[in-house]
Amino acid sequence: MPRVYLSLGSNIDRERSIRQAIYQLTEQFGEMTLSTIYESDAVGFEGEAFYNLVVGFDSELGWQLIQQKLRQIEEENGRERGSEKFSSRTLDIDLLLYGDLNLQDQGVDLPRAEIFRYAFVLCPLAEIAGEARHPQSGESYAALWAAFADNSQSQPLRAVVLDPHRINENRLKVE
Repeated sequence: MPRVYLSLGSNIDRERSIRQAIYQLTEQFGEMTLSTIYESDAVGFEGEAFYNLVVGFDSELGWQLIQQKLRQIEEENGRERGSEKFSSRTLDIDLLLYGDLNLQDQGVDLPRAEIFRYAFVLCPLAEIAGEARHPQSGESYAALWAAFADNSQSQPLRAVVLDPHRINENRLKVE
């Protein structure tokens, strides 16, 4: 059964949006491992700061069905499509990894290239999957993060603590 990793982000009503996304993802996919939630400045545009995290879970569902479910959760949380790529949003959920699948075809990018580009993706991924290896480079996420963090101070992250009781109500595994 493939291990799936998702990146979640929000900068509109971000605490409610992230909580709701975690709840809905748990309802759809079961027990999850969650990274720390990080606050980071908007990248590529002027806007409010984002909350970001990475979640991981095992699933027998195909990546296409998972992707459909993610789009549905985004829409149910007020995500509007058709706006600029770099813009404010209630919820953005990206499928980062689907097991060791390596697929770049017809707009599908697995593993997502953002893993190498953004601290708010790589840091929380390394936190919950540090020993796992990138399907293309073969490097561990911990090693990728160490190299990224050593070479870049341009994407500062600030850990955010939400009330853990409200998160745990959703039957999540927090590591």
